[in-house]
Amino acid sequence: MSQESIIIDNTRLEVCWVGVKENEKPDLVFLHEGLGCVELWRDFPHALCQKLGMRGLIYSRAGYGKSDPCELPRMVTYMHHEAIEILPKVLDEVDIKSAILIGHSDGGSIAIIHAGATGDSRVKAIVTLAAHVFSEKEVSGVFKSALASYQSGDLMQRLKKYHGKNVDHAFYGWHDAWTLPEFESWNLEEFLPAINVPALIIQGINDEYGTSSQVDAIVKGLGSKAISHLIPDCGHSPHLQQKSMTTNIVCEFIERLEQ
Repeated sequence: MSQESIIIDNTRLEVCWVGVKENEKPDLVFLHEGLGCVELWRDFPHALCQKLGMRGLIYSRAGYGKSDPCELPRMVTYMHHEAIEILPKVLDEVDIKSAILIGHSDGGSIAIIHAGATGDSRVKAIVTLAAHVFSEKEVSGVFKSALASYQSGDLMQRLKKYHGKNVDHAFYGWHDAWTLPEFESWNLEEFLPAINVPALIIQGINDEYGTSSQVDAIVKGLGSKAISHLIPDCGHSPHLQQKSMTTNIVCEFIERLEQ
């Protein structure tokens, strides 16, 4: 594992390389969740890259992990900004010419926006883990619970271990954006028909942040380009809660691309 940093728009971002570049295989680019960072992927990227014989890039967005802080409050369109403005510059800076985007939660939504809005020829496929394409009232209670745990429970200390001085940026940047009144009409379905690469859509059956309607909408919008899997006995983090099953599913999908 090789850790370094890059500068994007005068902001230092934490980046980490795993695996070894082999021939002309695409690089795996890992896009973290709304409370995530490089370290919170755990060893999933390493396990995936090792099994596939591929190289992976993990980076922490501004306001997360060891990256520079970000401006708060975040706008409702913060994922659009990451997908359309920042991600292309990251790929340019690290000289990735061919990529498979693997995004968890917010990261999955960013992968969808990027693939649908930019038509980036470097992107050969996308893999989403618990991605969202619209806001659901059914899960709105999780944000209230998260706020209570952050302010009165142990969530702040648990997150501080990974985000350090960015802990408030990470939590409030995520929580306050998702609970804005404007987020009730937030929707990414318009980007789906323009995605012209294969897509693997994964979600835990017991995901507390999204119902299976998210998967249904993504598959409907992508049509024959999409393969979906609902993971049993699994919540919002399939790559951690059902690591072996998720790793196998992702590996099979990527290996099929090479045939």
